[in-house]
Amino acid sequence: MNFGNKLSLAINRNNSLVCLGLDPNVELMPNIGIAEFNREIITATCDVVCAYKPNLAFYEAMGIEGLRALESTREHIPDDMPFIGDAKRGDIGNTSRMYAKALFVTLGFDAATVNPYLGYDSVLPFIEYAEKGVFILCRTSNPGAADFQDLVYELVAQRAKEWNHHDNVGLVVGATQPHKLNRIRQICPEMTLLIPGIGAQGGDLGAAVEYGVKTGGGRAIFASSRQILYASAKGDFAQAAREAVLKLRSQINTLISGDSPG
Repeated sequence: MNFGNKLSLAINRNNSLVCLGLDPNVELMPNIGIAEFNREIITATCDVVCAYKPNLAFYEAMGIEGLRALESTREHIPDDMPFIGDAKRGDIGNTSRMYAKALFVTLGFDAATVNPYLGYDSVLPFIEYAEKGVFILCRTSNPGAADFQDLVYELVAQRAKEWNHHDNVGLVVGATQPHKLNRIRQICPEMTLLIPGIGAQGGDLGAAVEYGVKTGGGRAIFASSRQILYASAKGDFAQAAREAVLKLRSQINTLISGDSPG
């Protein structure tokens, strides 16, 4: 099953567009191991999210033990749940081929985030895995994105549309710049968008739903990490995470339906 179909099934099954970022920070977690923390979070939320998205930096920073925790996390995620590697990789062709193999074959991700700064030959090795999803960084949610991305984000969106030969390319577009999200959706009306920035970064959820989901024919998934993972630092952290997902899922679905919260 390709990534797009797997994602669609998860969205429909769980009535959810919430993509949960598994970014473990030992300073904010309860006093348990990362693999155990992730397992409890996954068990508590796997019926209410549409995908999991670990950021590899949080695992790589801990060396081999972190990578073992990532492997254990992968084993605990249900086979029918999309697993997105937030790695932001991108390099010259030979190196990108190894990055793509590492993410898609060795680590078993269904999709990955990719940096297009080095151009088409750096992205192509990922796209050639036709069954996998490739989310190209377009206009990210961090403040420094304005330094360069504001000059080229429309071009990146256009190029990504041209490169989408296998219908497996999507875009990372932050919720912190709604008018840019709107413009990107105009350029790529049918492309899947991965939208971060709606939690701790203060993005506009209403505008993100309007432009990401209700405009055009594409779909969007909304990434959230800190506000869900650390909803509680106590023994009830998994249940608190579930309640935070349910709240976000309800907010998104209410905005999509156009109904006022009841």
